[in-house]
Amino acid sequence: YIFAFDDESLRILNELALKQATIVSLKAFESSELLEVKSQRTQAEYCWTSTSSTILYCLKRFGLDHCIYLDADLYFYNDPIEIVKKAGDNSVIITPHNYTKKYDQSKTSGVYCVQFMYFKNDEQGLKVLNWWVNACIDWCYARFEDGKFGDQKYLDDWDTRFEGIYVTSDLGIGLAPWNVQQVKLLKEKDKFYVVNKKSGNKSALYFFHFHGLKFLNNNSIDLGDYQLEPDIISRLYKPYILELLAQYNKVKLLTKNTRIKSEIGSEINPSAIKKIILRKVKGEWNVKDLDKFISHY
Repeated sequence: YIFAFDDESLRILNELALKQATIVSLKAFESSELLEVKSQRTQAEYCWTSTSSTILYCLKRFGLDHCIYLDADLYFYNDPIEIVKKAGDNSVIITPHNYTKKYDQSKTSGVYCVQFMYFKNDEQGLKVLNWWVNACIDWCYARFEDGKFGDQKYLDDWDTRFEGIYVTSDLGIGLAPWNVQQVKLLKEKDKFYVVNKKSGNKSALYFFHFHGLKFLNNNSIDLGDYQLEPDIISRLYKPYILELLAQYNKVKLLTKNTRIKSEIGSEINPSAIKKIILRKVKGEWNVKDLDKFISHY
């Protein structure tokens, strides 16, 4: 189930005729409650506001016994059904950020990440989901305020506020640029695993969250402002980027707008320059020429 939040996306998704996908238009999905607050939110904030409502829509409209929300920048390496099995009889699954200490933003961005959210269509699952839907309609902004941030910090107390909440513990469930420094990557029999550098514990890599990855107008790519080891870049980032480029080449045939927005080249100002210098000093400057990146890694 893919929700198209603008007409161009809806047209392209329908023309792609994806066999295993149901495309939902904004017009079909938007409730009166969402429409009432839409003008009060930025585009990004409205997407966050709508996250919980997309899950509820799928459960009700399509009569599903469960629904899993996925961020668009996740890539899977092992079958996620195993994550669901770990939850047992619980009705909701949430995944912690597992921040590396120097990147810890739990106080402002949340302990948990809205990236892989599982809800059963049962009494307990709907109790949690409806609470989240109402909370996001009431307040969902891209700022930290009164213990809230977007749709995400609402999750902070779910394990004590509600029953039936399963909190994942494996680093391989939600590996991301803000926690990948804690693991070594292994591949055995065509399956990826992570080994915790501190404990030595080994677990399957289920998915990686490619947060902050940007294609730039000057044929460059920005992998984000985190420290990334060459092994992680070559074994995770490069295959993912090649797959994105392959899919982009399919999509651009169906759209008139083929421009990729630059996030750095248009920001030549003192603040941007300071940020670039700091990233370089911290070893977090991951902007690379795309052709050289592909040939090098």
